[in-house]
Amino acid sequence: MAAQASMTTRNAWAGYLFVAPCLLMIATYFFIPLGMTLWMSLHDWPLFGARSFNGLDNYVQLAHDESFWQSLLFTTKYTLLVTPALFFAAFILALVVQRPGRWSGLFRTAYFLPVVIGMSAASLLWVWLYNDQVGVFSAILMKAGLLDEPLEWFDTANGALFSIVAMVTWKMTGFTMVLLLVGMQAIPEDLYEAARIDGANRWNQLRYITLPLMRQTFALALTVSVIGSYLAFDQFYIMTHGGPQNSTISVVYWIYRAAFTYSKVGYASAMSVVLLLILIVMSFVQLYLLRSDDNA
Repeated sequence: MAAQASMTTRNAWAGYLFVAPCLLMIATYFFIPLGMTLWMSLHDWPLFGARSFNGLDNYVQLAHDESFWQSLLFTTKYTLLVTPALFFAAFILALVVQRPGRWSGLFRTAYFLPVVIGMSAASLLWVWLYNDQVGVFSAILMKAGLLDEPLEWFDTANGALFSIVAMVTWKMTGFTMVLLLVGMQAIPEDLYEAARIDGANRWNQLRYITLPLMRQTFALALTVSVIGSYLAFDQFYIMTHGGPQNSTISVVYWIYRAAFTYSKVGYASAMSVVLLLILIVMSFVQLYLLRSDDNA
């Protein structure tokens, strides 16, 4: 018994040692910065100069900050547009490449390639594609007879928004496709064989087998997509600079401006804390609504 207890203790300590580097990284890059952000949000903390404790004043000011709530509203609008676009495109692609075939590996790689491109690089690439002088998109539409002259893609608020949604859909569809593909391949093939024996066609298999058994995968992919959309910054900063007329300022972009343009680091920290709380609540709601029947 004593030898068995000693072995159990050694195994436990070995497990702790294996997870220690991961815990150290989480503490270093998440919990410590989170604590610093909370502390800074309770101060009048300029980028340069003296700092002073002001309690909840930043949060009181935030409650009446129209610019912050407008940026949050715009980010919500962007999220409601880009998330369905990502899911629809990714689900179609996942259905196409889910079954092994001669070219399925090549197609999976091709669809995933845009994901490995950095968001900044992808944004710069699409700025060039949208350019009214040398861009490809306007040239193609003009040759097709759909345009008489080059189109200024970023001249209107809706044009700029939909142009960014198109870029992000191209960039991130492959990532969502992989998540959905993993969920599809986790479904036992026996279920499909039994359904085919019973006379179920492809639509019925999709409706009664694939979709219900992928609820947890949908919950994960949806949560990741929504969080990523609310944290969007690079594409707005590079492609539109918040324009036209500050109509494409995301909430993270506004936090950046508050900290580094207006030198209100403490106030920006308070906005970051509020955004974190909003994302936590939204994630719990999504996971609750899309929970599986086994966990209900």
